Amino acid sequence: MLGIRLASNRAVSTRNSKTHWPALELLASQRLLVIGHRGYCELAPENTLPSFELALASGVDLVELDYRYSKDGMPVVIHDTALDRTTNAIQRWGKKNHRVASKTIAELRSLDAGIWFAPWFAGTKIPLLTEALDLICRNSVALIEHKAGSAADCLKLLREKRLINRVVVQSFDWEFLRLLHEREPRQVLAALGPPAVLSHGKKPWGISRKLNAAWLHQMQKTGARVAVWNRQVSRRAVQLAHERKWKVWVYTINETRLARRLRQAGVDGIITNNPRLIGEMYRTT
Repeated sequence: MLGIRLASNRAVSTRNSKTHWPALELLASQRLLVIGHRGYCELAPENTLPSFELALASGVDLVELDYRYSKDGMPVVIHDTALDRTTNAIQRWGKKNHRVASKTIAELRSLDAGIWFAPWFAGTKIPLLTEALDLICRNSVALIEHKAGSAADCLKLLREKRLINRVVVQSFDWEFLRLLHEREPRQVLAALGPPAVLSHGKKPWGISRKLNAAWLHQMQKTGARVAVWNRQVSRRAVQLAHERKWKVWVYTINETRLARRLRQAGVDGIITNNPRLIGEMYRTT
């Protein structure tokens, strides 16, 4: 439907192999990866199944999503702590600041997560994390961003779904990453930065927000193999990461001029709201 297909296409039969780990394949890739931010949120409501379907149709290498937990302990796909921005929670229940964690899964699934974006998405539901992963991981790779919950719970889900290294897990909480790596060293992790919490629960201070040697030193403690950073990434920082055999992905880039600059700096992946735009840049430069 979107009229493009990046060079990332891979055979379904390969995806279904019991011994094939797509996350490791992507980590070994020498080309620029295009990563759909919350799906294809330029064209569909973020973190919903329609958004993921459009991202997959565009041929992205990974589909990024965020997860939190309902009041009764079910993981759901949503970015914000509150429901107000991306659902009809205010219209449904009145007042503001309806927290995801304060609602049961039945209450969350009763909301409309699409009409705020456009009328034709009315009736779209907040996805369960499991159904989002079922959709994405059938033929692609999910980049799962941890927003809440323990490392143990995340790992339990990955093992139950047989998704170790069929997904990449990322977080701004580097202590979460350290604990997850401690329990499952094989799983590919990505350290989002600048982080909210360093490993061992320390708060970061006195370090520039730019990716640099100090951040990479801290990142080593997490077990992550990818630095996922803001646009404050230099060629030197990328070189330092590559010397450690790590990758650098940058968020959230929606302008081709900036994407080209970052590519020239040597970054390995671009997270974008508009995969088609960045994908076309990738094909023509």
